Amino acid sequence: VQLQASGGGLVQPGGALRLSCAASGSIFRINVMGWYRQAPGKQRELVARLVASLSRDDMTNYADSVKGRFTISRDNAKNTWYLQMNSLKPEDTGVYYCNADLNTSPDSPQFRYWGQGTLVTVSS
Repeated sequence: VQLQASGGGLVQPGGALRLSCAASGSIFRINVMGWYRQAPGKQRELVARLVASLSRDDMTNYADSVKGRFTISRDNAKNTWYLQMNSLKPEDTGVYYCNADLNTSPDSPQFRYWGQGTLVTVSS
């Protein structure tokens, strides 16, 4: 299983970016999809998380610092999820990592996989 994150870049304060994370390989079901970030000199922190549901609306939660500005969503058919980031601030700068808790087969336990980071720089 591989997770490929993309979409980072340099953006001015107030701007927007959309990150993507595409999962590939032997995947039976992705249960939880997430985005974390690590700012320079700081620990990695959860930004947004989506718990996939087959029968109800997906559950999402966000770090307080990004609520109302960031939105996590998914395209189940493509095994891809996104982080739409609006009204970006300099403090959003960091390396963004995607992760997924998934099963590779109906009988396999759930494991967590990580993608490589994509750098987001918010600066004028």
